[in-house]
Amino acid sequence: MRIQIIGGSGTGKSTLGKWIGQQEGIPWIDSDHYLWTDHTFTEKRSVAERYALYTPDIENHQQYDVSGSVFSWNSDGFDNRELLVFLRLDEATRMNRLIKREQERYPDFNGSNEFLDWCGTYLTATDPAMIGTLAEHRLQMEQSASPVIQIDAALSTDAMYKQIKSAYQKLYP
Repeated sequence: MRIQIIGGSGTGKSTLGKWIGQQEGIPWIDSDHYLWTDHTFTEKRSVAERYALYTPDIENHQQYDVSGSVFSWNSDGFDNRELLVFLRLDEATRMNRLIKREQERYPDFNGSNEFLDWCGTYLTATDPAMIGTLAEHRLQMEQSASPVIQIDAALSTDAMYKQIKSAYQKLYP
């Protein structure tokens, strides 16, 4: 199994990816690991550093599930995947999840920050070169060599996993 999960921030990509990895006994790759130097999400790695982390992952894992995208800096990334999963979620729910996460992550959170402002442009940004936007995700789905499925991220993690597993088994019996 080689799958990639994309979707807007707050749709549950990492939660689902980790769950699939546990259920299937395969490596879970969180693409945030390539981009950020730590869990404060404030300092980005250089593109060279990202490739230094990405290359062994893709070379050493025959199976994987990856949450997130590398498309903005590696348009050929995870090109051996067998299934691309797009998580969709209504905007109010997505933004509420993000606000809650920011409150938990940062004790001094005051209700808004640069990250949330950026997240608010997910639906309205029209340039597919803008990382983490619906425009970028649409381009990825259009260009995907692998089959693409869309899943409602309002479902439970296990329900989403079961939909993915069912779709995968139909594609690769």
